[in-house]
Amino acid sequence: MLAIRLPTEIENRLTKLANLTGRTKTFYAREAILEHIDDLEDIYIADKRTNNIIQGKTKTIPLAEVMEKYGLGS
Repeated sequence: MLAIRLPTEIENRLTKLANLTGRTKTFYAREAILEHIDDLEDIYIADKRTNNIIQGKTKTIPLAEVMEKYGLGS
């Protein structure tokens, strides 16, 4: 179960969409979450990893070194 508060404008748009299509607001909220959760996870993971690099908690490897190691150089 999930309860969310939305800005009035978004709530009104969601209500209008649901009324026009005969589907529920829950249906569209679920669809929006499913559509975007992968992107949100990627963003937060990338942000966490970037912060770890900046703080010196994670070592980086130069691209040239990776390419040489795996025989990808030209």
